[in-house]
Amino acid sequence: MSSSQFRYTQTPSKVVHLRNLPWECVEEELIDLCKRFGKIVNTKTNVGANRNQAFVEFAELNQAISMVSYYASSSEPAQIRGKTIYIQYSNRHEIVNNQSPGEVPGNVLLVTFEGVESHHLSIDVIHLVFSAFGFVHKIATFEKAAGFQALVQFTDVETASAARSALDGRSIPKYLLPEHVASCNLRMSYSAHTDLNIKFQSHRSRDYTNPYLPVNHTAMDGSMQPSLGADGKKVETQSNVLLALIENMQYAVTVDVLHTVFSAYGTVQKIAIFEKNGSTQALIQYSDIATAAIAKEALEGHCIYDGGYCI
Repeated sequence: MSSSQFRYTQTPSKVVHLRNLPWECVEEELIDLCKRFGKIVNTKTNVGANRNQAFVEFAELNQAISMVSYYASSSEPAQIRGKTIYIQYSNRHEIVNNQSPGEVPGNVLLVTFEGVESHHLSIDVIHLVFSAFGFVHKIATFEKAAGFQALVQFTDVETASAARSALDGRSIPKYLLPEHVASCNLRMSYSAHTDLNIKFQSHRSRDYTNPYLPVNHTAMDGSMQPSLGADGKKVETQSNVLLALIENMQYAVTVDVLHTVFSAYGTVQKIAIFEKNGSTQALIQYSDIATAAIAKEALEGHCIYDGGYCI
């Protein structure tokens, strides 16, 4: 049975089913394709295992019939971004946009890395990509049936949503990948987690808010092995991001206050304040490690306000 015959033997519905869409197809492109046949009341995009299907619901049945009939008899197929789109009636009569758990916004993203294996992509590269949108608190990577994946925790839902909106369906820049890897596409959904339980620092998991977390020596890359000082004690790994624990909080400490204090030692790029374990903490990001080290040396144990307040 030909595809055109199949279209006609289906029971007509106000909802049309579109297949073979480009995976990066957005709702506006669907609407542009369908709107000349009638009023569109709902859409559902990125459906199916390959996210290359969609549903479009018209206000009236005859509008859907008009679209299916037109492309069934037209010598010019429906196309989006140069790809031929296959159109038929859906077996549903309306679109119900029930949010799946992965669509309920949260501060933790579940990221699937397509086109790479776990040893192709370091946790430092993942951190670099996602920290462009705000402070990354924690990262945990793992391998599942879906492939190499990571949980990336941000401070809040807004930051996670901004990162997802900007990166979902995009590729990691080629210069961040090994030469033999052609591309790495990102697929994202929201995780039900709100605070990842990172037990130790390793090449698979990091907690950027806790410099005192033990290091799993056998699970770290050689370049990340902790070094020992002359006294035999572990030397703290330096970073361009400082974690500040603020004690004796008698006055409010805001982002502006912290910016004033820390910018005395260099340009502060980002600041995030949060509560953890009953204490006020903040992450302060400089452009380089040297500036962060100077600020740490100068401010460690000092008070923001006279009288021993906000240490």
